[in-house]
Amino acid sequence: MAETRPNLAISIQLTPSEEADLQPRDRLELIETVQRNAYQYTIILRPGDPNSILIQLQNQGNVPIVLRLALQFEGYFMPTWFKVVPEEQFLQPNERAEASVYFSIPKDLLEDPLIYPTGKLQGLEYRAFLRAWAVLENSNTLLESIPLNFAIRPHSLYLGFLPEFYSEVDFVGRFLSIFEKAFEPSVQMLESLWTYLDPLTAPNSLLPFLADWVAWPIDPRWDELQQRKLIRQAVEIYRWRGTRRGLRLFLHLYTGLSLDEELPEYQKQISIEEVFTEGFVLNASIMGQDTLLGGGRPFHFIVRLRSPLTDAIDRPTICQIIEREKPAFCTYDLYLESKTDST
Repeated sequence: MAETRPNLAISIQLTPSEEADLQPRDRLELIETVQRNAYQYTIILRPGDPNSILIQLQNQGNVPIVLRLALQFEGYFMPTWFKVVPEEQFLQPNERAEASVYFSIPKDLLEDPLIYPTGKLQGLEYRAFLRAWAVLENSNTLLESIPLNFAIRPHSLYLGFLPEFYSEVDFVGRFLSIFEKAFEPSVQMLESLWTYLDPLTAPNSLLPFLADWVAWPIDPRWDELQQRKLIRQAVEIYRWRGTRRGLRLFLHLYTGLSLDEELPEYQKQISIEEVFTEGFVLNASIMGQDTLLGGGRPFHFIVRLRSPLTDAIDRPTICQIIEREKPAFCTYDLYLESKTDST
């Protein structure tokens, strides 16, 4: 009976990641022609960006093999800039597998060539060969050698505003990167300008400006979060100054107690009860019917703060807030109650 001669054959397809650009841009065509004419295509590597190539393998032979992959560059492409994972794997006949090549180009390579061991960058375009060997008992057999071109190009947003063919020229991208580095920080700041104008997200150094912008006095007795909330709601507090709603909002922002808008007044954590009476008015009051001697005070209200941590509430500050927000002719009483006492 005749022995079947071992047939060694491997199928390889390459798929660059989204971060590794292709020139020309038709990636599907690369997958179809990579074994025939891959050297016509250039894979663009961006310094500092993750780049990878997916390798799809299939053992088309009739014997199991241990397959070894290697990416070999011509020129001075640093071996620490890429890694093949895994380098070896066992494949049965017709079995499929995957491997990847991961690239890690230093972020400051183009700005600081001293990163390169020789002190000078040797080039930005490289030719390489992806080679696959079948590891046999006595020797290794080269099954496939696929030529590839690689180019290191700076990441430039401004290239997207130019026709496609300009991206093929390295000088254009590097030239535009000068303007990009000069203008892009300002563009990014304008896109996020709202974060500088919102007291909750603005830098600490900008808080005095925002407070002055809305004429809000900064009190050093308040912590930073309280300051930010009060500055943000300053216009709303001004709008409702002199009303129960305005005073309750101010006390809520300072103490952190709930507004409890859906609860009746006597159950709220910030309770403001109005006990306004006109008192004794000549020719308008009848003794014994609508007037009591010594009873009630005109334009008077009662503030009750119900909190489980009454010791954490600064009574003088609360009084200062009430004096600031109430109408000048009103009087008030302030009670600090623990939440359990009021239940």
